[in-house]
Amino acid sequence: MKKVWLLFWILVSSLGLVVVLLSNARTRPTKTSTHTVESPQSAEIVYKFYTLPQSVVHTLLIPKTSRFSVRPVVSPTLEPVENVAATHQTFAAINGGFFDPVNQKTTSIVIRQGELIADPKLNERFINNPKNAPYLDKMLNRSELRRYICGGTIRYDINFRNEPIPDSCRLVDALGGGPRLLPELGLVPEGFADVANGKIIRDALGSNRPNARTAIGITLDGSLLWVMVAQKPEKPTSSGMSLSELAKFMKSLGVEKAMNLDGGSSSSFYYKGQTFYGKVDSKGNWVRRPVKSVLLVF
Repeated sequence: MKKVWLLFWILVSSLGLVVVLLSNARTRPTKTSTHTVESPQSAEIVYKFYTLPQSVVHTLLIPKTSRFSVRPVVSPTLEPVENVAATHQTFAAINGGFFDPVNQKTTSIVIRQGELIADPKLNERFINNPKNAPYLDKMLNRSELRRYICGGTIRYDINFRNEPIPDSCRLVDALGGGPRLLPELGLVPEGFADVANGKIIRDALGSNRPNARTAIGITLDGSLLWVMVAQKPEKPTSSGMSLSELAKFMKSLGVEKAMNLDGGSSSSFYYKGQTFYGKVDSKGNWVRRPVKSVLLVF
C-alpha cells in the first residue's frame, strides 16, 4: 500500500512540474529572434529582430574574429539590395550611402579595393546646388565606414573623410554616409542640419521625426553591427525612429561608434533569401526602392 501511495505522489509531482514549465514557456519574452551562421573559426554571424512599440528593428552582428568581411559595391544603375546580393552571390546585404534619384549619381563617397569608385564631386547636381553651397565643405567631409589592413589584420573604423589613415595601415574600402551617431550625434558638423538664432533652419534628414532608418556600428571589440529600422504598416506616419533614438538603441546593444546611412524609402535589409523593407506608404504598403550603393557580407 505504501508503494502505491509513493507512486501516486511521484506522478502528481511530475504533472505539477510539467504545468509549471509550460506556464513559464508561455510567459517568456518573444521580442527577439536569432539566427546564426557559424564560420570554421566558431565565430558567429548573428541575425536578430526586435519588435518595439513604434518599429521593428533588424540587426546583423559580424564578429571581428569572423572569416567574413563587409565591403561596399556600387551599381551602374539603381538596384534593389536583393538584386545586388544575388549578383554577388552573398547571403546578406544592406543599403548604403546617399544618392540623387534624378541623375542616379552618388552623393556619398565609395572606395573599393583602394580605388575611388563613387565620388560626389562628380555629381553636378550635388556640387552646383545653391542650397548646398553654404555647407559644401562639411558635406564633402562626412562620416564614412573604413576597412583597413593593418599589418596582417583587418580593422574597421568610422572617420570623417579628411581624417588621416593610421600609421602602418592601408585603406582598402570605404563607404560614406552620415551623420555620425555615436559617440555623439554630428548633424551640424556634417552639414545635415543648421541652427540660427536658436531656430533650426536646416534639417535635411528630418532627424527628430520617426522614420525608417539604416545605420552601421562598431562595438568595443571591433565587431560590426548592421541596423535597419522598419516602420509599422498600421502606423505609416508615426512609426520608426528619430536619429537620437537610433543612437540610443545602438548604444544599448554595445555599439561604441556608429554612422547613419541612407534611410527612409532606401532602408532595406536582405538576409538569407528574405528582404525586409523599412518604409511604408500612406496605405501601409512596403516601399521597395532601388539604391546606388550597398554593403555586402563576403
